[in-house]
Amino acid sequence: MSALPRLDFAVVVGATGTGKSTFSLDLADELATRGRTAEVVNADAMQLYRGMDVGTAKLPLAERRGIPHHLFDELDVTDEASVEWYQRRAREVASSIFERGAVPILVGGSGLYVSGAVFDFAFPGTDEVVRHKYESQLTAEGVGAVYRLLLERDPDAARAIGPHNGRRIVRALEVGELTGRPFAVGLPDDAPTWHSPAFFGLEETRDILVERLDDRVDGMWRDGLLSEVERLREQGIERGVTASRAIGYSQALQQLRGEVSEGEAKDSTKLLTRRYARRQVSWFRRYPRVAWSRAGSAGSVSAAADTLVG
Repeated sequence: MSALPRLDFAVVVGATGTGKSTFSLDLADELATRGRTAEVVNADAMQLYRGMDVGTAKLPLAERRGIPHHLFDELDVTDEASVEWYQRRAREVASSIFERGAVPILVGGSGLYVSGAVFDFAFPGTDEVVRHKYESQLTAEGVGAVYRLLLERDPDAARAIGPHNGRRIVRALEVGELTGRPFAVGLPDDAPTWHSPAFFGLEETRDILVERLDDRVDGMWRDGLLSEVERLREQGIERGVTASRAIGYSQALQQLRGEVSEGEAKDSTKLLTRRYARRQVSWFRRYPRVAWSRAGSAGSVSAAADTLVG
């Protein structure tokens, strides 16, 4: 029987609430029993921000089992994250893990960030004046106005992004104006990878996942999301282009400003979280060669370790 091919690093993906963090920790422990150390690299866009803990389900230090974790708490809430920035940082961190002889485990549900790190995407440049023009329109006229504009100029990108993600719509308009070309939204069928990743996907039945996500939102408010957001307001989260629009945080800010009730804030967060989970599933289902399993399924962690160490 021929040996399995050895791959460089693990990529653990799936919708929010499917158990990616637990799977990654179990995989690191399993690799340790086989003589290989592993380190986790965060690929959740909102967990990059310092102080955004409750609303992002950020794994507390005490629950990381002594396994090194990277790219958590990298940014202030006033900083703007970008896929280009993340691609560079994730590859820097993963390269340093390779140099230590360890296995990087990239974990997260932010599809574009995962893709930027794993696939050889080249990103168009940016122009502050052009971007500011579309961001100003987004602020003044709402996401519907910029979406209609993108629908006129680049209908394929508009349909792929959808009418709710204002930040990505602005980026698509910016790229279109700068390059004169359509905005690349998905993965090309033959997208080359950076190094040799092994993909592991976590999934769950829809009914169970919806219940789990709704419970998570209720838990966020119960565990002090409003207090967290009050502290982040003092640090300028309302000026943050990225952080202020995070699901849960945007709704908590609306509640604190008296614009919505707590019930309305929670209901909106639940709806948007479910919608986001559906987009995550659609995004990661396009990845090639993903080994899908449910968290806790017998043998899935062992099989993943087999794939990595041969």
